[in-house]
Amino acid sequence: MDDSETTTLWRPTGQAELDLVAASGWRAWPPRLPDQPIFYPVLQRWYATKIAREWNVPAGGVGHVTRFDVRRSYLDRHEVRQAGGRDVLEYRIPAGELDEFNAHIAGVIVEEAEFRGPVGDDEFAGAPALPAAWRAYLQSESWFRRGWLESGAFVELHPPRWSAELLEAWEEAAGLHPGLAIIGGNGSREQLVLDLREDDPPVLLVDITSDGWHNAIPQAAGVAELIERVEAGTFDFDFTDPAEPLPA
Repeated sequence: MDDSETTTLWRPTGQAELDLVAASGWRAWPPRLPDQPIFYPVLQRWYATKIAREWNVPAGGVGHVTRFDVRRSYLDRHEVRQAGGRDVLEYRIPAGELDEFNAHIAGVIVEEAEFRGPVGDDEFAGAPALPAAWRAYLQSESWFRRGWLESGAFVELHPPRWSAELLEAWEEAAGLHPGLAIIGGNGSREQLVLDLREDDPPVLLVDITSDGWHNAIPQAAGVAELIERVEAGTFDFDFTDPAEPLPA
């Protein structure tokens, strides 16, 4: 189907609703509850992200941003509404029409991003001494857990417990990378890591087959820069080998 025949919509959602979407094969939104007479998909990613972070995360500890395409032949029957400002646009689909709305979704519903609430102090208790900026970010009201950035990169960021499990699974490689802390990755072979032997460590990229720090590729000057670029949606992975290998 030609892109001109569809419109991309976004929706913030909590875990329970996302589980029902997954159960449908990522092809349909679940029926509305009795106190939900309207289904609200929005036209801007930034607005879906704002609602996911400011409403879904506080309400349930996690908020998701989803993306999906709907045939314009159906949407043309509905008016685009403003939701509190000229730049905030949404459709208002009556609950009774949701089955028909679902029938006009082209392709699948995609989970674009996941945000989490503050990580508890207990997770940091047995963790290595991570940079203060990293702890502050993970304990902020909402932080980016994983998903697609506007740069096109898929990024995962890890809380301490997840990082500890990865480090345990990566036991052999950990011995070849003294001071290793895994803070994220690309959902595949590459991990975003820190060398905690340094006072203000840069963020590095290390493949799971790496046999030492000399293979690491710099990604950001420090965690503060990484956070800034992830939040702005501009971070992307740099796979260019450094001109000079890092010292072991």
